[in-house]
Amino acid sequence: MKTDNILKVLDRTGDSVITVFGDYCLDKYLYIDPSRDEISLETGLVAYQTVRKGLYPGAAGTVVNNLRALGARVHCVGLIGEDGEGYELLKCLERIGADTALMVRSGDIFTNTYIKPMRGNDPYVEMNRIDIRNFKETSKELEDRLLGNLEKAARESSGVVIIEQFLERNYAAVTDRVRSELADMAARYPDKFFYADSRGYAGLYRNIIIKCNERELPGAGGGEEDSEAVVEGGKALLEDNGRAVVVTMGANGAYVFEKGAQTHIPAFPVEGPIDIVGAGDATSAGIIIGLTLGLTLPEAALLGGCVSSITIQQLGVTGTATVDQVKCRLGEYGAV
Repeated sequence: MKTDNILKVLDRTGDSVITVFGDYCLDKYLYIDPSRDEISLETGLVAYQTVRKGLYPGAAGTVVNNLRALGARVHCVGLIGEDGEGYELLKCLERIGADTALMVRSGDIFTNTYIKPMRGNDPYVEMNRIDIRNFKETSKELEDRLLGNLEKAARESSGVVIIEQFLERNYAAVTDRVRSELADMAARYPDKFFYADSRGYAGLYRNIIIKCNERELPGAGGGEEDSEAVVEGGKALLEDNGRAVVVTMGANGAYVFEKGAQTHIPAFPVEGPIDIVGAGDATSAGIIIGLTLGLTLPEAALLGGCVSSITIQQLGVTGTATVDQVKCRLGEYGAV
């Protein structure tokens, strides 16, 4: 694919205003120095000593982080608790210049948090993750507040990204009711791009561009190498969805399904060690910013793959890509 159009719009990323709605998390990296291990006097067990912390907005926050790194203006709409993790998450989002005025806070929920102990000394090795999650249904009152804030943000935006992170149904920002309201909202704003990245419920979206990977694609059987199953599953999802579908396949690139068209998007070759945490969110950031700046969906998907190829080379952090890095990688791609 040619990259000329993509390179042109990258000089206008500051014109893009995007709402990121859905499941926000705090990614909390704890860097442990093995040379400082202590034996606990109380338990006799080894007490790990954290010498450094890394705090990053995760899930929907990773999309925000990538959009801000690319220069877009971002409105954040999601759920956080009245807790320390919520405070840290808001500070992370505000530090990168995102607008958090429409985030919904509640003392009845936890702020979703991924605690990632990293043991070693450059390189670090990730240990067992510790999650803080909500395991009760989201209340109607919180749904009302979310939908009201989303309506306000959508009116001021050229695109809306929906990030559905969790497999448990109705326990987070994107519930069955919210998903249904999103379909209606997308129909009310045909001039705006509505785009959803869902791990477990891609088949339930209507009137919205849907992105998932080959393991999340309904009916594809999770076969990474089975492109035929991906094509059939993508076509079926497009028929149900009525808008468009993007299916990512890691090193095998991606497929874009639109009415009357099917396009394979090649992956960007990457050498050396990689960390795929946040790769899908980076892809979504590239796709939505491309769409709001006038790229076709296949062009936007190529941009998304480019952004993701840069972030996965950043080890032990939730990575981002700058416009200059994207331009450089696109130049390399054009020379291949």
